[in-house]
Amino acid sequence: MDPFDNSVSHRNETEDAAESGDSRSPWARFSSWLECVCVVTFDLELGQAIELVYPHDVKLTEKEKTSICYLSFPDSYSGCLGDTQFSFRLRQSVGRRGSWFGEDAYNRDAPVTLQRELAHFYGYVYFRQVKDVSVKRGYFQKSLVLVSRLPYIHLFHTLLQNIAPEYFEKLEPCLEAVCNEIDQWPSPVPGLTLNLPVMGVVLQVRIPSKTDKPGGSPLKQAPKENLLPAPTMLPTIHELDLFKCFQSVLIHLQMLWELMLLGEPVVVMAPSPTVSSETVLALVSSIAPLKYCCDYRPYFTIHDSEFREYTTRTQAPPSVILGVTNPFFVKTFQCWPHIVRLGELKMSGDLPKQVKVKKLAKLKTLDTKPGIYTAYKTFLHKDKVLIKRLLKGIQRKRPSEVQTAILRRHLLELTQSFIIPLERYLASLMPLQRSVTPWKTPPQIRPFSQEEFIGTLDHAGPQLTSVLKGDWMGLYRRFFRSPNFDGWYRLRHKEMTQKLECLHLEVVCDADLLGWTKDKSEVEIVDLILKLREKLMKARRQQLPVKEGVLDKLDGYIQTIISSLPEDLQTVLHRH
Repeated sequence: MDPFDNSVSHRNETEDAAESGDSRSPWARFSSWLECVCVVTFDLELGQAIELVYPHDVKLTEKEKTSICYLSFPDSYSGCLGDTQFSFRLRQSVGRRGSWFGEDAYNRDAPVTLQRELAHFYGYVYFRQVKDVSVKRGYFQKSLVLVSRLPYIHLFHTLLQNIAPEYFEKLEPCLEAVCNEIDQWPSPVPGLTLNLPVMGVVLQVRIPSKTDKPGGSPLKQAPKENLLPAPTMLPTIHELDLFKCFQSVLIHLQMLWELMLLGEPVVVMAPSPTVSSETVLALVSSIAPLKYCCDYRPYFTIHDSEFREYTTRTQAPPSVILGVTNPFFVKTFQCWPHIVRLGELKMSGDLPKQVKVKKLAKLKTLDTKPGIYTAYKTFLHKDKVLIKRLLKGIQRKRPSEVQTAILRRHLLELTQSFIIPLERYLASLMPLQRSVTPWKTPPQIRPFSQEEFIGTLDHAGPQLTSVLKGDWMGLYRRFFRSPNFDGWYRLRHKEMTQKLECLHLEVVCDADLLGWTKDKSEVEIVDLILKLREKLMKARRQQLPVKEGVLDKLDGYIQTIISSLPEDLQTVLHRH
């Protein structure tokens, strides 16, 4: 199948239509939520095979189809009987990315951790395996998979719980009806609360915005609408039950947070794809609101096209978190520096057995006991008060959502304590506002000096907001070598550059441009017009966040200056 076929242009038009709220083009609104829905089944001759892709005109490359097939079934070692839900993430085939993602209005306003993926798809899986005498192997095995670019884990798994059981009973007509309903949904717009009807239920969700206060309160009831049936409010579209994910590793929370912050290569070995994918996604979210800029695979199998890339012995392991269930991986990943081996999750009121940190050399046999196999020494000390509080909560049978809220707040405060000094230093690299003048190009942002930053820590370091002791300086130095620092700095630098551009545009608009042209030659005036035009086009192309009316005002100025020139010049300038 040709990855350069019309799927790109089809998506291009539909997305533009979806962004502008025009639902006339086919599947426009649907594609702002989902790429497609796949049904994966077990075929005796072929093994795992895609039975159906909906909408039918969605084009997946052969490589993408193969990956979805293998990632949509639990490994045979997992022994998942009944219904199982989990998530995966796969690399898109090269050449399918639409240019429209560059200045996507959704990504501009969404928090960095919830932006649409440009190069990966998420898969949300509902797998059913039940005894069935009418089938040759004696089992009915099928997965319903939602493929999306959005990391809305909670929303899509809730959606699957509503539609999958019905689908397994009624098959394709049911799926067609659901997809048509999703195609009527409004597009996700950061900051809005939306009602999403599906199969007789209305899911009410709020799409987070980057202007939200981190750790703010969850969804409040939207203004009363006489909706029948009454909407089911989802308190979150993306958050996981952190306490359930981390309950057996609570005493090592500090270490895991540091490994994520530094983008270290980590393998999570779990008893099922559910535990594997939830743990990997919880780890990635533990450094929010900082974006995790390395690769991560919530569920990874030996059939994966990247298997070789990630398991060659000759090179150091890449910055990636892999969630696996196959015991074969114990041998494969012996050279990896950090391996988290988890047992079955038990959510009874008893104290979950806390896994121990063990030497990597002990990771030999296939029946390796749960534990964290690493030689890593943390830079910061444990927060013993937090651990005591959580363990006491278990004894008192405190609800999981309360434990999760405590955990999330702690991780948020820890990440903010780490990031605030970096943000403060970055702000000092910005040129002073008074140095931005209309007649010169905007001044440059000063380069980031690691040593200069380290020098600020004594009087403006994390100790101002965090009680944790330890080698913060060492942690920063190591962070500077990680992809997460690189990703954070690039993004912030781009935002600061745009802010400078906006300031410059506003200053230009407040200047007496016509007065300036009075004693200037025609060449200088034409040069000014061309420069202003270029600035205007760039601002519109990049959708710069300039103050209301600035661009129209500038446009007006350009026209006024042009009309003050001789007619022949006016004609030339209007033509270009």
